[in-house]
Amino acid sequence: MPRDLPGAVLFCCTENSVRSPMAEGLMKQLLGHAVYVDSCGVRSRDVDGFSITVMDELGIDVSRHNSKSFDDLEDSSFDVIITLSPEAQHKAIELTRTMACDVEYWPTMDPSLTEGSRERRLESWRQVRDQLRDRIIKRFSPGPAPTV
Repeated sequence: MPRDLPGAVLFCCTENSVRSPMAEGLMKQLLGHAVYVDSCGVRSRDVDGFSITVMDELGIDVSRHNSKSFDDLEDSSFDVIITLSPEAQHKAIELTRTMACDVEYWPTMDPSLTEGSRERRLESWRQVRDQLRDRIIKRFSPGPAPTV
């Protein structure tokens, strides 16, 4: 049985193109509509092709992800903001100075810094994806996957 879940969670990273869209997709797959989930970046850039590939391996489609920055958020009423990069952590702390919101920092490697062959780079994205999935499961204890 899941513990008390927050009503709304925001994942953020530097560009909302790799880590935070993957975390958003994983959380939605694991918890369905039990929690409102969104993601953003300090800046926005189209979702990364390797992110699309490794998420597709789990049956999660992030190809139509609408990348956005903190300034583009339509809603700022989050119970928990999870930051995945130092830049996002600083931005989230600024944002929440006047709000009742928990900010958690999950330092997460940026796989786009990986060099080498396509397979080596994909393996780096898979590692980040799997670490995010494990962390989400541990943090939110979702129990069995919801049926949609």
